This record gives sequence, structure tokens and C-alpha cells, in this order.
Amino acid sequence: MGSTVTTDTDKGKAEDWLDAAYAMLIKFGVDSVKILPLAKVLNTSRTSFYWFFKDREALLKQLIERWKATNTEALIQQTERYADTVVEAMLNVFDCWLDERLFDAEFEYAVRNWAMQDARVATEVASADQRRLEALTAMLIRFGYGPHEAGVRARTTYLTQIGYISMHTRETKAVRIGRVAEYVQVFTGQPCERRDLERFVSRHAPDLKDWMSAYEERRAVELRDVQ
Repeated sequence: MGSTVTTDTDKGKAEDWLDAAYAMLIKFGVDSVKILPLAKVLNTSRTSFYWFFKDREALLKQLIERWKATNTEALIQQTERYADTVVEAMLNVFDCWLDERLFDAEFEYAVRNWAMQDARVATEVASADQRRLEALTAMLIRFGYGPHEAGVRARTTYLTQIGYISMHTRETKAVRIGRVAEYVQVFTGQPCERRDLERFVSRHAPDLKDWMSAYEERRAVELRDVQ
């Protein structure tokens, strides 16, 4: 008896179905993720789907696994990255909000909408929320915050971002970065120094010099108003 060998080509074809399902979920919602429409998108036969997935539910389960790997695991890894200060640690987390390779906001929005009509997905989302909050809390505890304060600050940080996603808030990168220093101070209680912000902006904005000049002008105006 011969055995079935999974080749790289087979894997690629399975990924094609998953990629198409992801795109359909993002654009139209979970009800649109069905085998026949996906086959049309991929210009292939409906029956070829069953070479890679037992049924539609198996495909949907793989979508959830991709979401967990893309968003939850990446966020947790960012909380565990080396940092000298809590400000630097929080900016590591903020990388997620500006780099979709670390945290896919559109995917998050789609899965949370899906969870509103599927109790099993709602359970997955609740579990992900708990793991993310625990990771943020642990990060803050490492920098000397007590467990209760760390938990409150973690919730403030996380729920603010989930609120952005749930409201489908649209901001330019410049606007979002323009608020980073103040967000860091609110979330950590520590000032975001110029050097911290400069490192962060260099990761996300190629026009660093122009942006930092504008930032410093705004800060100067704010300080003058306070005086």
C-alpha cells in the first residue's frame, strides 16, 4: 500500500484556500466564507477543496488559528521583548498598532464581528483577551508596578486599542504617532523622552526628521501655554 505524501505544492494550495478565506472574511464577513465562492475566486473546482480540508468548519478553524498566531502570539512576544524602561517596553507594544505584520487590525475587527454570532469564536476571543491582558500585566509588573496597578494599566492600554479597532477608527500614521508620547504617559505614568520617541518613529516613519521637528514645535507651544 502506498502512502500519501504532502508536498510543498500541496501545502501552497492549502494556503491559497486559507488566504482566499481570509480575504473574504475581511471584506464580507464570515457568512461569505463558503466553498463554492472560494473555488470561483481561486479558479479551481469545488471538489479540490476536500484535498486539504475536511469541511468548511475545518477551514474556519484554521482561520481562527491564523488569527491567534498573527495577533495574540505576536502581541505577547512584543510584551516580552527586552527593554531598559517601561516606556521602551510600552513602545514595543505600540509597534503592534502600527505594523500589521505584528497585529492585523482588520483581521481583529472581522473576528470580533464573527464572535458576535458564534459562541465558539466568542470563547476563543475571550481566551485571547485574557492571555493578552495577562502578558501586558506581567510586562508592567517586571518594571515595578504592583499587581493591581499593573492590571489596571494593562486594561487601560489594551481596551483603548480594542476600542480603536471596534469603532473602526481611521487615522493616518502621522496622527497616530503624534499621540504616542501622551498615550505612553497615560498608560505608564512615565514621560516619553525624545530619544524614546525618536527610536519608535524611526521604525515606522521614514520622514523622521520632519516629523520630529513638527513634534517639538507642538511641544514648545504646549509648554508656553502652560507657563
